[in-house]
Amino acid sequence: MNMNKEEKVVVVGAGLMGTGIAHGFASSGYPTLLVDTNADSLNRAKDSIESILNAGVKLGKVSEESAQASLARLIICRDLSEAAAGAHWLVETVSEQLAVKKAVVTQAEPLLAPGAIIATNTSALSVTEIAAAVPSPDRVIGMHFFNPVHKMKLIELVRGLATSDETVVRTRALCDAMGKTSIIVNESPGLTTSRMSALLGNEAMYMLQEGTASAEDIDTALRLGFNHPMGPLELGDLTGWDTRLSVLKYLHQSLGEKFRPCPLIIKMVAAGRLGRKTGSGVYRYEEGKQVPNSGLKASAL
Repeated sequence: MNMNKEEKVVVVGAGLMGTGIAHGFASSGYPTLLVDTNADSLNRAKDSIESILNAGVKLGKVSEESAQASLARLIICRDLSEAAAGAHWLVETVSEQLAVKKAVVTQAEPLLAPGAIIATNTSALSVTEIAAAVPSPDRVIGMHFFNPVHKMKLIELVRGLATSDETVVRTRALCDAMGKTSIIVNESPGLTTSRMSALLGNEAMYMLQEGTASAEDIDTALRLGFNHPMGPLELGDLTGWDTRLSVLKYLHQSLGEKFRPCPLIIKMVAAGRLGRKTGSGVYRYEEGKQVPNSGLKASAL
């Protein structure tokens, strides 16, 4: 399927994922509007996208002309209704709260172009429940990107109960146009990757809590023993332990005891040690560098 690069894409939420997704669309040739109610978040997102593009130019992966064209295609906006008007695609990546996601799609849906597709970047919540908030649930699909979006090739496309075959085909073609590889997942708590990652990260935290090995050695074991690009504790710091805890609570409720959150995660979140975004998690982050927290134990938190 040939994609029309004139179709307008709206990305809602200027956090880490929204920033990466907006960069992905703009750099793939799509006019892209990034929406957030927080002006500071929007400005940080635009600066981050410009930094990604500049880094690509320095590495010779992107031409200066292409980088400037990508920036020209990106518009930041605080008004969802204004941004959604006439858009052909809407990708929401707001906080992992069902009520918030429903509110976004309910507000935007009447303003989108006829036949527009609504995608949710949720990693754990029900696409079917989100789709129930709009009159045409057949045009709602999960589009789960991975961080950092500009480096990660995979997108999980999640079929809700009402998602149509046409929506799947069109969205898969959009992924192809972005240079991504998509897989099709029938809606299930945690999908494929989040379910496995949550279980692995939770077990790694139990090992850390019990003193089985240091954080550095647990992460090294997964990187070198299983060829993972990043250890589970490093990944938790990158994702944010508040996000990981929210996913684990949902999976625990949905799938049972094997997903019960490790007490150390709960304690870290309560202490505000969320990972990279707060400068401290399992590791400390100083001037952009990861520094071991020597002797980290549950009692130390």
